[in-house]
Amino acid sequence: MPAFGNAEVAEAVVLAGALPVFADIDPVTYCLDPVAVEAAVGGRTAALVAVHRFGRPADMGRLLGIGQRHGLLVLQEGESEAPYDEVAQRRQRAAYLDARLRGVRTPDGGDGHTYQQYVVRVPGNGRPDRDAFARAVRARGVDCRVPVKTPVHRMPDFRRCVELPETERAAQETLALPVDASLTKRDMQRIVSACNALGGLLQPAF
Repeated sequence: MPAFGNAEVAEAVVLAGALPVFADIDPVTYCLDPVAVEAAVGGRTAALVAVHRFGRPADMGRLLGIGQRHGLLVLQEGESEAPYDEVAQRRQRAAYLDARLRGVRTPDGGDGHTYQQYVVRVPGNGRPDRDAFARAVRARGVDCRVPVKTPVHRMPDFRRCVELPETERAAQETLALPVDASLTKRDMQRIVSACNALGGLLQPAF
C-alpha cells in the first residue's frame, strides 16, 4: 500500500489482522508505482491496496497483473465521484491554471483525471519552500492546503525503516490549489496572480 496519504487505509489493514507494507509512489500520479510494488512483494504478502489520489486513478492494469502473478488480492480505495458537470468545470479551471501558472510544476492531467484536487509542486531554491510559499499565497487571499503533511510510514503507529524517496519528495513539495466549480473567473485570476508573484522561489520555511 502507499504511504502517501492518510492513515485510514493502514488502520483498516491492521484491523483486518495484517501488517501494512509500504511501497513508493509514481511521482506523476501519486498512486502506487507498480515497479516499487513488485519489488516489495514477498512470501507473506496477501494483498495489494491501490489508492486513487487527487482524482487520478492508479495503474490498475499493471497492479492487477502483479496480483495475478503472485496470487494476491487486489483492493482499491477510491474517491467519491462528482457529477459530470462538476468534473467538467474542474477540468476547465485546471486547464486555465495549467496555461498560466509559472514557477510551480503543474499536474500532468493524463487520462481520466477528475481534479478532486489540483496539486502543484513547489520545488524552491534547491530545497522545498512549499510551506513558505503556501503562507504567502494565503496572505494574498488564496485558499490552499498541503494535501499530505506526514507520510504514513513516518507516523508513530506505523513507523517503518523503508526507502520511499518519491513519497518523501511529494510530501515536501506538493500543494493543493482550489479548482472548485464555484470559483469565478476573478477567483482564478487571483490564484494565478498570487502564485506568479512569488514564482515558486522563496526563503526556506522554518
